[in-house]
Formats: sequence, structure tokens, C-alpha cells
Amino acid sequence: MEWTLIAVGVVVGGMSGFFGIGGGTMLVPALIFLGFDIKTAIGISVTQMVFSSLYGSWLNHRRGHLNLKEGGLIGMGGFLGALGSGWLLKIVPDIVLETAFVGVVGFALYRFFRSPAEEDPNQEHDLAPWVLFAVGAVIGLLAISMGIGGSILLTPILVGLLHYPLKKAVSAGLFFVVFSSVSGFISLSMTGHIDYMHGIVVGVASLFGVQAGIWLASKTGNKKHKNALIVLYAVILALMLKKIFLG
Repeated sequence: MEWTLIAVGVVVGGMSGFFGIGGGTMLVPALIFLGFDIKTAIGISVTQMVFSSLYGSWLNHRRGHLNLKEGGLIGMGGFLGALGSGWLLKIVPDIVLETAFVGVVGFALYRFFRSPAEEDPNQEHDLAPWVLFAVGAVIGLLAISMGIGGSILLTPILVGLLHYPLKKAVSAGLFFVVFSSVSGFISLSMTGHIDYMHGIVVGVASLFGVQAGIWLASKTGNKKHKNALIVLYAVILALMLKKIFLG
């Protein structure tokens, strides 16, 4: 079992580093397939996200792809927005949340697709702090209400709507996961839903994958990297549409 978990951790870490995502979208189903119950799988996934997002963000910062000030504003907005997720779930029907999620992802994906892939990664974008904070808050509110980390929403919005450089947007997406995963880890630890042993095994293994994924992303041209992201987002959007219409 341990070697299987190590292999899964490396693969998920690689996708996390390359796409700038937490990895829970792939890890939770994989753990359930291996025999873990859903709550234990979520706890292991959150633990893995803490490892991969912290290490990946450090690597991205060293490469000059992560602006800590801007990423911090987005992350703090997301953290506060997520605090309202419980209230939102109480007053808004599931179908409304799911439709809103599909609408935001669909529109952002369209703008992401239309944005130039070869934009200068060193070009500065003077985005007001309140804009970054507000974007993080909205994503945190919607994403946590849907049970996802938020980077899936953040990257296409940064690139497609705010004209953020692709590599920096991917790095900001992974940094966003730091805030949500640490918050989730603390919450799940307090309620006894963390399997520390298996979580650490998967988390440590994911570090090797993260390093490989970030290295691969740095060697991948913007156009190919963008196309890979579009495929990932399109698959997620299709799965959400299936859930809405087919249950």
C-alpha cells in the first residue's frame, strides 16, 4: 500500500506543480479507489496539498514566477471569502451554486482561450490591491462552497480577465492553495479527520512530483502550457455539466 501511495503522491505532485493546482481533484478519487473512505481521503488530500503548495510556491518564488505581495492579497481574500461558505451553503440551493460555478468557469475559460499565449512573462500589470483581494474573496467563497481548492477558478480568471502572465498566474494559483489547505488542515485536525501517517507519506512523495512538474512547466512554451491547461479545465467543466444534468 505504501509504495502505491508514494507513486500516487509523485503523480499528483507532478500535476500540481505543472498546472498550479492543489491536486485534490485527482487524489481524492484515487484514494477512494484504493479503499479509503471519503472523509479519510479528503484529510490525506488536504495534507498533501499543504506539502505540495508550500514547496511548489517556494520553488516558483525562486524562479521569479511568484509575486508574494499580489499572491498574498489574493490568498487573504480567499481565506476570508471561504469563511462565508457555510452561510452560502445554507441559503443557496445546490443547483444555483453549480450553475454559478459552470458559468464562471465557462466565461473565464473562453477569455483564457482568447488571451495571447505568448505574452511577455516579465510584463508588469498594475492591478489594484482591492481587485486582487476581491477576486480571491469571490473565488474562496464559491470554490470552498463547491468543495474545491480554488486554483481551478483562479488561473483562467487571472489570465483571461485580468491579463496576468501565464506562468505567474499558474504560480499564483498554487500559492492560493497554501491558504485554503492550511486552513482546511487545521479544521480537519481539530475534528480528528486527518490520517497523519498516510497523509505524510503522500505529501512527502508529492514533493518530488512538484519539483518535476515545475521544472517541466518552465521548459514548456507558453502556447503548449496554455493548451494543456485548457484541456484540464474543459474536462473539469464537462464533469460539472454531467453532474448538473445527469446527477
